[in-house]
Amino acid sequence: MEGVFNNMQQVIKIHEKDNLLVALKDLSKGDIITFNGEEITLQTAVEQKHKFTTVPVAKGEKLYMYGIVVGTAMFDLPKGEKITVENTVHAAEEYKGYQGNYQWDAPEVSKWKDKTFNGFHRSNGAVGTANYWIFVPMVFCENRNLEVIKKALIKGLGYDTKEKYVSFAEQLVAQYKGGADKDALLSSSFTSEDIPVVNPLFPNIDGIKFLTHHGGCGGTRQDSDALCALLAGYVNHPNVAGVTVLSLGCQHAQVDIMKDFLYKSNPSFDKPMLVFEQQKAQSEEQLIEDAIKQTFVELIEVNKQERQPAPLSKLAVGLECGGSDGFSGISANPMLGYVSDMLVELGAATMLAEFPELCGVEQEIIDRCETEDIANKFIKIQRAYEKKAEEAGSGFDMNPSPGNIKDGLITDAIKSAGAAKKGGAAPVSGVLDYTEQLQTSGLNLLCTPGNDVESTTALAASGANIILFTTGLGTPTGNPVTPVVKVASNESLVERMPEIIDLNAGKIITGEKSIPEMAEETIDYIIEVASGNKQTKAMKLGQDDFIPWKRGVSL
Repeated sequence: MEGVFNNMQQVIKIHEKDNLLVALKDLSKGDIITFNGEEITLQTAVEQKHKFTTVPVAKGEKLYMYGIVVGTAMFDLPKGEKITVENTVHAAEEYKGYQGNYQWDAPEVSKWKDKTFNGFHRSNGAVGTANYWIFVPMVFCENRNLEVIKKALIKGLGYDTKEKYVSFAEQLVAQYKGGADKDALLSSSFTSEDIPVVNPLFPNIDGIKFLTHHGGCGGTRQDSDALCALLAGYVNHPNVAGVTVLSLGCQHAQVDIMKDFLYKSNPSFDKPMLVFEQQKAQSEEQLIEDAIKQTFVELIEVNKQERQPAPLSKLAVGLECGGSDGFSGISANPMLGYVSDMLVELGAATMLAEFPELCGVEQEIIDRCETEDIANKFIKIQRAYEKKAEEAGSGFDMNPSPGNIKDGLITDAIKSAGAAKKGGAAPVSGVLDYTEQLQTSGLNLLCTPGNDVESTTALAASGANIILFTTGLGTPTGNPVTPVVKVASNESLVERMPEIIDLNAGKIITGEKSIPEMAEETIDYIIEVASGNKQTKAMKLGQDDFIPWKRGVSL
């Protein structure tokens, strides 16, 4: 864990400049905390993950954490006072232009230099960590047709899973018919195995995914064009082997627009792509039959593809957080930052998303950019986004959710400073606007909102073939084509929601593991997932979340 503990592991100071300490366990009013030889008497109870002052802070003075401004005192705060939304308001330092000459210390990665993962090699040089066939509607009008096809293909091709809760409902029906009363029904539990039973006809195809959405028409042309660019990213994705496109015909989001985006990013695109337009079809029945049988024939060919070894430099890893808590920026996020630095040193690409959660750390990001052009692109996108949010009466300072606040992230600057730790210390080699495709290795910034699913949807569209997702409160978020690895910031979450957590960074808080040790465990886990040897919890749950960003104000 970064920072300095007191000798009883009760609190931690993240940066020497900070005038706040973080409680590692619940502390009571009147407790005397000894830190760096100085005693601090707590004025109020301070719950685990919350912060309190180390010195008196006058009204209007700044509060510091992670070495940066994270808030302003609304009243005079005595030494040992817990900061809350009632006594602290968001504040962040202004950011300026590019300084240049950034230097960093890369981590030792010789252990992984010659390691590989087994992936699906595409003609454009990208390598997939999975092999999916996707169905894409150009407009929401086709969602019903996709649902019909989904029921047919998922079951017909052996991708259906044993539905635990359908069986549970059937069990309750049988008990009811057998005369069970309310108490007996309420005490029922389902004890059969809940492991998915999958027996696919095509073993080299990991699944068939359906990207239903509610866009494509009825909105602005800008929204439909953004949707076309997003869908093109999924069609071009290294984890996708081929696509079936369903179009109504009259909508804003035309197939040709999607193709323009597709061939612009990959002029040599050569995956099978089937397109069906309902307004040109003889009937709905004929449309569905043709889509099913033609897709089936293409799947026979796609199934001939096999995994082959690839260097770790072919990984493109998205960095995301959701349901963050007061430990996220101390354990899971800096651990992901270390993983990102390791991957960058290995020649791979990483993508840090969620621009509202870079509020307050912009200058650090700017100074880490490899060139002034990269820095200026980030500044331009960030300022335009922030301006749009303010015009809608919802600035970045309104980002923290009730769950974030309850768990100690009471200002956006506190949340952002911890969230930015996912980007590690590597130089910024690229900045991508929403739907732009990954072009360079190294650390890239991708403009997305902080909304979990809108952001993971965008990371996959820009080319992430693995997504690392930290959480402190717990979220089941997944993605249709990119494996999402869920990393817990604390041990209690792992105990409470084991069905959604893949890795436990709470070991950093307890002192069981250091950040580098946990990062090494994560790299090994990534290799297993990328090789198809492990399924993430989100994959096992079938958590295929897909929400396009309409580019309005979403934090």
